Order: sequence, then C-alpha cells, then structure tokens
Amino acid sequence: MIYADNAATTKMSDKAIEVMTELLKSTYGNPSSLYEFGQQAKEVLEHAREDIASVIGASPRDITFTSGGSEADNQAIVSAATFGKKRGKTHIISTAFEHHAVLHTLKKLEKEGFEVTLLDVHEDGLVRPSEVESAIREDTCLVTVMYANNEIGTIQPISEIGAICRSHGVLFHTDAVQAVGHLPIDVEKENIDMLSASAHKFHGPKGTGFLYARKGINLTNIIEGGAQERGKRAGTENVPAIATMAEALKESVSRIDQTSARLTEVRDRIIEGIGNIPHSALNGDHAKRLPSNINFCFEGIEGESLLLLLDDKGIQASSGSACTSGSLDPSHVLLAIGRVHDVAHGSLRLSLGEDITDEESDYIVKSVSEVVTYLRSFSPVWRDLESGKTAHIL
Repeated sequence: MIYADNAATTKMSDKAIEVMTELLKSTYGNPSSLYEFGQQAKEVLEHAREDIASVIGASPRDITFTSGGSEADNQAIVSAATFGKKRGKTHIISTAFEHHAVLHTLKKLEKEGFEVTLLDVHEDGLVRPSEVESAIREDTCLVTVMYANNEIGTIQPISEIGAICRSHGVLFHTDAVQAVGHLPIDVEKENIDMLSASAHKFHGPKGTGFLYARKGINLTNIIEGGAQERGKRAGTENVPAIATMAEALKESVSRIDQTSARLTEVRDRIIEGIGNIPHSALNGDHAKRLPSNINFCFEGIEGESLLLLLDDKGIQASSGSACTSGSLDPSHVLLAIGRVHDVAHGSLRLSLGEDITDEESDYIVKSVSEVVTYLRSFSPVWRDLESGKTAHIL
C-alpha cells in the first residue's frame, strides 16, 4: 500500500506516539489547577509553547493553542475584522484559492457588512505581490494569503506580501497549515502578523493546532467559557496532544533539509513520468511548490473513477482537499487558476511521504498511466476529443 495523501493528513511519527502515550499516563492534571499535578501539566504546556515559538521565530506569549488550522484561521480573521471595524476599516483582501476555512469565514463577514476582495490567481498558482499592493485601500484591515496551497502546493511570496502589508499598516495573516514543519518559517523576518498551523499535517495528532499572533494584536474570542490561553481560547488544554504536537514539529524541522531534498527528487521524477501521458497538465508552478506535492489534470476522465481504480492498485491519493471530498463540484482551486470545469473534474493530487521509495514512485507513474488509458478507452468525452468533434484543451 502506498499512502500518497499526506496533504490530507499524516501518520503520527513513532516518537510522537511514544510521547503522547507517556503523557496520557503521567500528565493528566488540569494545567489551570494550583496543586502539584496541575502545575506539572502547566509546566509541560508552557514548555511546548516555547518549543513551537522557537521553531517559527516567535515569542511564546504569542502562541495560542487551538483545535487545529480551521479554528486558528477563524480566530485570526475575526480578530482582524473586529479590530478593523472599531477603526472604520472594513475591507479585507484574500485570494480565490484559499482553504474554505478562510473563504467561508470571509463570506460570513460579508454578511456583516465587510467588503472582501478576492485576488485572481494566475495559471502558475502564484499570487503577485504587486496586485496585493494595488488592492490595498485606506479602509483595508487585513490581507490573508495562504503560505502554500493545499491542493496544488504552490508556495506564495509571503515575505514580499508581508513587507507590503507592514508598509501600509495592514495586518497580514497566512494560513500555513501545509507549510509549517515542511518549509523554514520565520514570522519576524517574513513580516507575518498572524499564522495558523495544524499538528496532523506534520506527523502530530489530529484535533490540535496553534495560532501565532504578533504582540499587540488583541485576539477576539470565538470560544467563550474560561480563562485558558490568557483568556483568548476557553476550554481545558489538551496537554498530551499539545506537547506531542511540539515534539512532532521539532522532529520534522530537524530533518527539513534532508526531507525536502529527497522529496523534491522523487516529486520531479513522478512529474516527469506522469507528464508523458498525452493531454495531461501539471497544475501550478513546477519549481515553486511543496517538495511533496504533485497535482495533474487529465482530459477525458473523471477524478473519482481515477481515485477508486488507483485505490484498487494500492495507491491512496485524492483529487483535492479532503475537506470538500463529498462535493460534486470541481475544485475551486483549479477553477481559480483557469482550468475549465471539464478538465478540473479530471484531477489527481499526490502528496508524498518521506518514506516513499524509487520503486514506489515508478509504480505510481505506471499505475496512473494505465488507469488513465483504461478510463479513456470507454469515455464518450475522450472519443469526441480524439475524433475531433471536440477540441482538446490540454
């Protein structure tokens, strides 16, 4: 079995499982309690906060623990909107290919009177900093642009966008769920005001994440009920999961160069092989993408059938975000970069794990080619394309 859907979730590392198991047994106190067991848990919690902060170049006091990336995105955006509204600033800039945790939050804010500008994303899947700057107005309170796209893997020019926002006095948030643990990040050097992350994307446990918010940013509560996390996120902290997240993050970052080099080599090997399939196209820039990400479109097939047949061959993959896997609509990310509906329906995302072998990568290429050929053999859409009745797009 080849698991190639690491953008959806990663398996917990052996070290993370070991740490979490031990903490579940030994550190079960409530970190808000004053007695010894509580204070032991508090010490573990704060140590995890320090470890996470050090990885992204932040101060521990600027880290708030959440249930994951979606909650962190929500809190960051709502906080910026609340602060902006108090100053008469109700304009937000984002992009058309953000994660739905961002897009749906922005839709909600539009109903509350905010104006949202969604920048077009170019065919290469990259945001242009100059277009961000051109969109900034006197009443802009926030720019939110994801660090790396969860479907096509393109890495955005975060430092340049952050510098532009800083020069205009506009808060800058980045959904870095796909980037943290896989790319070197320094929130100070990159002018990032707020950043969201989720543990299960870097071999930590599900249901745990964090929000970085620069000193001076007053977070708006979206969960009420207690004084945990400096009063900004109610609910007893999941100390074992949080400490395990910190351990998984340190472990991922400790080998980031080695992992990146290896995955880039395998990624390019697979891209070259799949690219030989007629009327296929790589989605997003070839070089400015996550080392683990491969995303292709194929004319004349449906992505769902492709995934099911690959599953029969022992390859676990996806056609896009796991958060929208129940939708019959084509990927909003692929539509945003200019893919037409018919082509966007025939997409494949492979997100590789560090343990993939050359033999497995060759098997992926062989299997994808076989399945695409098989599906096209009885596709009326492909028959029309090949006969010239319909013009090829790719």
